[in-house]
Amino acid sequence: MTSLLRLSRKGTIPPERTQHFPFAVPAIRSLAALNLGAAVTFFVGENGSGKSTLLEAMACVTELPSLGSDDLDSDDTLAPQRELARDLRIAWSRRTRRGFFLRAEDFFGYLRRRARNDARVLREELEREGLFQDDHADGVTTRHVDERFAARHVGRYDARSHGESFIELFEERVQSGGLYLLDEPEAPLSPKRQLEFLKIVRRATKADAQFVIATHSPILLACPGARIFSFDETPIREIAYDALEHVKVTRDFLADPAKYLEDPH
Repeated sequence: MTSLLRLSRKGTIPPERTQHFPFAVPAIRSLAALNLGAAVTFFVGENGSGKSTLLEAMACVTELPSLGSDDLDSDDTLAPQRELARDLRIAWSRRTRRGFFLRAEDFFGYLRRRARNDARVLREELEREGLFQDDHADGVTTRHVDERFAARHVGRYDARSHGESFIELFEERVQSGGLYLLDEPEAPLSPKRQLEFLKIVRRATKADAQFVIATHSPILLACPGARIFSFDETPIREIAYDALEHVKVTRDFLADPAKYLEDPH
């Protein structure tokens, strides 16, 4: 059973708001409603088409935890998306608090945040045992003790490649019945790792997890049974895998790379 059923706009956009981001983006401005009843839904489109913007606004509406440097309600980069979120309505088959929102570009921020949390827990344990010593308690540095202490822990997460850490995160954190809003998860992943990630997604959907993913990856977009919405169209419309420009360009390039790499001069 899926969680999200439908995304819709609460009302019409006043003309003065359509001059400013994010309402000036054609796909956002023309949005009326999207059916999100599939276990896996993809948002696809060129850079700047609005797919990530809408996904971020959905994350604000659903109030899912963000795996990044900041929480959704305090991230300054998401102020326009929070404004858009106030204009959106989501219908649920069942409301879930499981899951998370993740922008792949902020994955390292998540690792640093996790390192800081680990550092705080360890510091508190050492303090209770009377074993913690702050090397900079004399005021030489202005950084908080947990920020300094975290530097010792970042290496533990960063010792593996970002792709390996990314896959490990999903293997650990994806739960049955969870909702996962993911922005370009292919970014840190090799083609082989993308296939591995796709297997994780498919296993999770069999346990009632649901995914909405903004992506450019023809590999991820090939997920069986997924619905694909193109943001290159106005209004946003559902599109078949074989009709995707991403797929056509990739196939043509692999068939004849030289044709695309010839010097035009």
